[in-house]
Amino acid sequence: MTPLPAEMTLDELRLPLVEAMLPHVPFDGWTRRAAERACEDLGVPPERARIVFPGGAGETVAAYTELADSRMLEALAGVDMGVLKIRDRIRLCVRTRLEQAAPHREAVRRALAVLAMPQNLALSARLLWRSVDAMWRAAGDTATDYNHYTKRLMLGGVYSSTLLVWVDDKSEGLADTWAFLDRRIDDVMRIEKAKARFASGGERRPSLTRFLGRLRYPGV
Repeated sequence: MTPLPAEMTLDELRLPLVEAMLPHVPFDGWTRRAAERACEDLGVPPERARIVFPGGAGETVAAYTELADSRMLEALAGVDMGVLKIRDRIRLCVRTRLEQAAPHREAVRRALAVLAMPQNLALSARLLWRSVDAMWRAAGDTATDYNHYTKRLMLGGVYSSTLLVWVDDKSEGLADTWAFLDRRIDDVMRIEKAKARFASGGERRPSLTRFLGRLRYPGV
């Protein structure tokens, strides 16, 4: 592994370090020991591992999720989503994410165990929301009304349940995972069609829509 420049800041080191941790996580977990071994691989003093991720395993897993989101968006950037149906866009996003993670499935399994700890449940929800938001943005979604939230809630259910199937899937070519994903997307599409029929026969609630739209970016 190519050593990193010595002058890298701690923030610049975060993602390269968490990527270098991936081969060590199956043996050491998302621990300081894995981070120190990754530092050694990168030619970085091991003591820097303590200050790059002072928040421990949860913070390290959050950095890995950020890296995975970024890599997924890079892979999908060249895809013309406009020629695909919505269900095919979502399927492509989820498949891309899982296919990229395939070489590190045990690291993902251990990350899920970290996020399942009671003290990390809020973090888990934030990371899931960030990932499905990245998927919808990659799929070309520009909704700012209440659909922005319902789409992400639905995809969160699809992605998280598919992820749990994927980590233990021993079928050839992950056939069981992809079949499960297709069924979940079919379920969502049926719900969306039912919502559309309901909306066409009732009154809209524009005040709620504007309120949720403002909540999308509360810091702006």
